Parts: sequence; C-alpha cells; structure tokens
Amino acid sequence: MLVRIVKLTFKKENIVSFEQIFKETKNTIRNFSGCSFLELYQDMNDPNVFFTYSYWDSEKDLEAYRNSDFFKQVWSRTKPLFAEKPEAWSVIKRESLN
Repeated sequence: MLVRIVKLTFKKENIVSFEQIFKETKNTIRNFSGCSFLELYQDMNDPNVFFTYSYWDSEKDLEAYRNSDFFKQVWSRTKPLFAEKPEAWSVIKRESLN
C-alpha cells in the first residue's frame, strides 16, 4: 500500500475556499479507483497548514488519479489559494497499530 501525504499551506483568506473545494470533491477522490482511504488534517499551531493523507493500492493508481481530468480541475481551483508551494511524499506503509 502506498500512502500519499501532501502538505498544503494556504493564505489565511483562502482557507474557507479550500475547505469548500475539499467538501465538494472528497467523495470523488476517496472513490477514485485504487484509493481506499482519505483524511484531511489541519495543523493545530498554524491553521493555514493542512495535510491530506490518502491510501492507494499502487503507484499506478495514484498516477492515474494525478493525470485525470478530475484532478486537473480540482488542482486548477486549489493552486491559486496557496501561500507556499505544496509538498508531497509517497511512502510505503510498514506497520499500523490500532
């Protein structure tokens, strides 16, 4: 399983817009082929910083999502809201304790 972690830093005045975009798109993202999990976090010390965590069956599935028309539309709406360049990591989940 591949875990995608994305750090998103927004201009303060754009947070509400981002939250609306996420609300409108989260179910489509989560139900995209190969995606089995999606969460959104907000930094407790810096409310302009958000993180998305998503689980993908494979790198191929993540790349199919990133190359989709849907992603391109969402990204074109989200990109102008940033205060800093987003950062992203793809990691392999090694262990999970519940």
